[in-house]
Amino acid sequence: MNVVLRALLYAAGGVVAVLAAVWVFGERWRLIRPSTRRWFAGGWRNLPQKIHGYVYARWSNQYIGIAIHRMRPGPRKFQSNSADHYHGKVLPHALARQVVMLNHDLDLRDQEQVIPYPVARDIVLRSPEHIAVYDCPCRSARTNPCLPLDVCMIVGEPFVSFLLEHNPQSARRITREEALAILEAEHARGHVHTAYFKDAMEGRFYAICNCCKCCCGGIQAMVQAGVPMIASSGYIAQIDPSRCTGCGLCAEVCPFKAVRVEDGGSGRRVARVDEALCMGCGVCQARCAFGVPVLVRDARKPVPMDIAALEGQRPFRERILESEN
Repeated sequence: MNVVLRALLYAAGGVVAVLAAVWVFGERWRLIRPSTRRWFAGGWRNLPQKIHGYVYARWSNQYIGIAIHRMRPGPRKFQSNSADHYHGKVLPHALARQVVMLNHDLDLRDQEQVIPYPVARDIVLRSPEHIAVYDCPCRSARTNPCLPLDVCMIVGEPFVSFLLEHNPQSARRITREEALAILEAEHARGHVHTAYFKDAMEGRFYAICNCCKCCCGGIQAMVQAGVPMIASSGYIAQIDPSRCTGCGLCAEVCPFKAVRVEDGGSGRRVARVDEALCMGCGVCQARCAFGVPVLVRDARKPVPMDIAALEGQRPFRERILESEN
């Protein structure tokens, strides 16, 4: 019995030593950093969620990289209910700009009409002028990723301080003007602005990712595996067949495979939008040389994440034109 007890004590001691080493490594060789103290403050009744959030925020590259590699061998193995806890909301360019220009705290709770998931649907921002950019975990997980890597933006506290303290090698603080420049550059590259929400990140909005269809795990989970990880912007692309030249560029760049080119009669080829698949990202609108696609509000889709409209400052936009961006 004494032998068994000693073995158990040695094993327990080994586990404690490993956990202590992981903790000190996570804290970058400190006992506890100020942002970690703030992260766990008042959260003891929800300790498992806080720990989950700590692991995700501290090692997001590894966390997301594992999820991406799990999808590769068999997309159907990716748990469909994961979308309930971790999901994105497409933002047309004008609405993404609005978020990074916000100059006051925001507290919009339980926005199910905007974020149609059972949890993690609060649009809450504390100190929104605090913005950090870091290397995209999805791109970082790829052998030949799209460049640049530093395109994911964390918005507000306590997330920005935590990221900067724990990942200074891959993250940096930026100004609103720098955030706008990143949005502009990614928009020009044909990438999708996506607001992300996660239950372990206090159940609320915390990041704007700029997603390319070749690297983004969320887009691939939707398109390849049917996992509804991303919610529509609330808009759809509308194409006037009389103005369409049928060049096919919109179908080529659409991240959600919602556009196809087909016979329009009289020997003409025209682009048509599958409204069920269209997420209203505006990529086709931005890339069309003739400005044919227009984003229009679709009442069948979730309400747009239009901060000014949600705060009651003005009505929701019925259409978003590329010239407004």
